[in-house]
Amino acid sequence: MAKKHRGPRPAVAGDVAVVGPREPCPCGSGKRYKVCHGKAAARAARIAVVERPFEGLTGETDWVALREFVPAATAPVSLAGAAAGEHAGTAVTVVSVLPGAVPAMRRADGSVLVALQTATSSGDPSRDVAAALLAALALQTGAAVSLPGLPEPGPRLQDLLDPDAPFDVTVHDTFDFWVGEAADDPSTAALLEQANASIIPTQRLASVPSAYVATMGDRRYLRWVQPHPEGALHDALARLRAAGEDALGEHTTMLGMFRAHGVLIPVWELDDDVLLDDLEDPAVEMAGRLAGEVADRSPLDAEQRRTHAALANRQITIR
Repeated sequence: MAKKHRGPRPAVAGDVAVVGPREPCPCGSGKRYKVCHGKAAARAARIAVVERPFEGLTGETDWVALREFVPAATAPVSLAGAAAGEHAGTAVTVVSVLPGAVPAMRRADGSVLVALQTATSSGDPSRDVAAALLAALALQTGAAVSLPGLPEPGPRLQDLLDPDAPFDVTVHDTFDFWVGEAADDPSTAALLEQANASIIPTQRLASVPSAYVATMGDRRYLRWVQPHPEGALHDALARLRAAGEDALGEHTTMLGMFRAHGVLIPVWELDDDVLLDDLEDPAVEMAGRLAGEVADRSPLDAEQRRTHAALANRQITIR
């Protein structure tokens, strides 16, 4: 008796719910989960969780910022090395996010954009972005990557990008970089207008790397991605806070910190009258103080230990 062919599993927008391996797959294919969308979950399990996925890339802290909270930004990169193959030397633009949170796209002009903020993620974002980048290079113009599931193990960004090239981030007020000249199309313009209305106004300090000021309603925050090892930086912040030296000048308050991709991101709240220029010199001074305190490996005293514990209990998320 011939085996009945059921055809390919239906494409499903978004994530498919996880169910028991012998239960029907929620996608409606009629297959058991383990032989349908459960395969993608099994593949994902083979990609080990990487605690610091962007380590080794030029501008690691800006990669984290664009991945986590910068709404509209771009940075050009160039492919290099054996893993890039025939695409060595190809220019690609890394962006914070793309329409519909797709992983990558090839614009009408042929240029490739690859996003850091996407709808799916394995244990290694560097591998995820690299897989999307490679898939985008094979697209026709005007098409977007739609990965069917999490990628198999393979080359990471560290294998594909020129390690000596700078990672120069440009923060944008709009998402017009999505389309370039195609923004003149009425339907495209309407899409952009809707997307642009959702952008949180964000500025980047010029004096120090990876420090971004965001205005959220009537409140303003500075989120500063730090390159230092987590433990040493936590100790450093505790010392500065215990000494009353954790502010970035007048009318600023350090609220706490959060962790992302193996690094810590301290957050300061800013009063309305604090200008970007007011933060530049204090940020340089703070960078020097932090570096000095990180290098100090002497034990914390009693007050510093209490402050250390308080900071650990005040890890925050400001989106």
